[in-house]
Amino acid sequence: MNSLLLGTRNPGKVIEIVNILADSGWSLSSLQQFPNVGEAEENFMTFAENAIAKAQFYSSATGLCALADDSGLEVAALGGAPGVFSARYAGAHATDADRRLLLLSELAKTGDTDCRARFVAVVAIATPNGKVLNLSEGICEGTITHAPRGTGGFGYDPLFIPDGYDQTFAELPDTIKNQISHRARALLGTRTFLSQLDHPLPSS
Repeated sequence: MNSLLLGTRNPGKVIEIVNILADSGWSLSSLQQFPNVGEAEENFMTFAENAIAKAQFYSSATGLCALADDSGLEVAALGGAPGVFSARYAGAHATDADRRLLLLSELAKTGDTDCRARFVAVVAIATPNGKVLNLSEGICEGTITHAPRGTGGFGYDPLFIPDGYDQTFAELPDTIKNQISHRARALLGTRTFLSQLDHPLPSS
């Protein structure tokens, strides 16, 4: 069975990825098995570049093919912010609650009634020699609430209501979120790629 390393230490992301790829026939490894591997840098200005950089870093460091994603929230009234800086929006050591509070504060300052937003995710798979095997993108359109709602999910989930629903990602059951979210849509593309491979993934 082919093995694929999940290049993230975000427990929420790990759960979502495992749930979506669980029946793919692949053995999914965790960075918890590699405690001495450092953190990949995210210095690029696009989700795709960051996802590729992380996949290449973790694959090179472990000798396994690695899957990594980069994702973020783009709010129309904030000119697309926080975007690629979503995880670092309130500083390196800020909590999810800190980031949500800052977002709502910045949104209130604009005086803009447009609460349109979208989540974007890009998932990359890279080999230990740096080759990018696949890149998949997913987008979920929606709106921002005026206050956090729900206890599920992570990150900005309590603020985001996907189009067609009246609940936030943090209120919706995982079974629904894992069908419609940006990450789910990107990972479904990844799953299709993995299912169509007719040869083993390379490893060092």
